[in-house]
Amino acid sequence: MDTFRVLVVDDEADFLETIVNRLQKRKVEATGVPSGEAALELMKGRLFDVVLLDIKMPGGMDGIEVLREIKKMQPLTEVILLTGHASVETSIEGLKLGAFDYLIKPVKFDELLEKLAAAFEKKNAQEQKIRSAKIQELIRFPGRIFDQEREEKE
Repeated sequence: MDTFRVLVVDDEADFLETIVNRLQKRKVEATGVPSGEAALELMKGRLFDVVLLDIKMPGGMDGIEVLREIKKMQPLTEVILLTGHASVETSIEGLKLGAFDYLIKPVKFDELLEKLAAAFEKKNAQEQKIRSAKIQELIRFPGRIFDQEREEKE
């Protein structure tokens, strides 16, 4: 498996530290932050493949609000929701907003690793499709250059 970048967002400091350390020991490039606001600030300057996001966080933004912003900022980044409360309605809302999946705490580490790897594979497959479509476009219109907003330039 390729190395991938995971952002873990959880207000429970012990849980956050434990998950980040265990992921790093498994050669996953893991970073942890204690709030949705901190996650969004960090994501302004860094790309992540997968975000493991706690739904219930006291104070500021909850996980669903953060999910909406992540999908605006980095639409290909996969998000796995994490909750200590088995709220099916909230999880379904998250899936409708584009979350890859959800897990209920306490989570088994091997199950978490499997979900993260599956989310990473999905993101990779989507990126491959986009690259292939761009290459097909260039083959179809040789000599033309397209910018990121897909506007044609001479």
